[in-house]
Amino acid sequence: MGSNSSNMSPRKPLSRIDREHPIGGEMSDVLRGILQRVRLPWLLQHYAKVPVLALFSFINGCISIGLMAALAVLTNSPFIFPSLGPTAFLFFYTPTAPSASPRNTIIGHAVGALAGYLSLVVTGLTMAGPALSVGVTWPRVIAAALSLGLTAGVMVLLKSPHPPAGATTLIVSLGILRQPWQLVLLMGAVVLLTLQALAINRLAGIPYPLWNPIREPAVGDVVEKKPVKP
Repeated sequence: MGSNSSNMSPRKPLSRIDREHPIGGEMSDVLRGILQRVRLPWLLQHYAKVPVLALFSFINGCISIGLMAALAVLTNSPFIFPSLGPTAFLFFYTPTAPSASPRNTIIGHAVGALAGYLSLVVTGLTMAGPALSVGVTWPRVIAAALSLGLTAGVMVLLKSPHPPAGATTLIVSLGILRQPWQLVLLMGAVVLLTLQALAINRLAGIPYPLWNPIREPAVGDVVEKKPVKP
């Protein structure tokens, strides 16, 4: 009985990052799951090779952002903006990381958009042109600094860190997107991209959460072990 117990080792859950992957993260798990679903055994043998992962990243990036850009063209609305790019990469590089969860993503971008707009109100820049066109003024400097500081602080308070939200708040405070209706569309784009991530990661068999981040056992947590039957 003792020998049987010593030979048994716990399985490594799929949600944990495999540090042995060639580029880290969980992209290998996502690609492997998709290839298993679409039944491509010849490509499945090479799923962990860097060139294959690079090709997958290229195709996935084109599709995820291309869909949002096409929607922007069809509706003549700002459904595409720079901070969607790093969010999309997080979704498929480390999908089970807390920062990539729907909760952190949506709350993070919402905080960034609101903080950016509040900074425009405080500095009287709601009607000013984009900083890239009219230049950077001292009120714009204050708006940018205030927006990023608020975004970082509030995300920490809400326990919802999402690094790309730092870019979102600067997009607003620099006047690139500054109208309230544009901010509503901005959040709509975030939700649509999150739904893409949910569909693709679930298709790949990745336990991508519906809302809250996946809780990993903390260091020092006591894990109850069931007795091994002889």
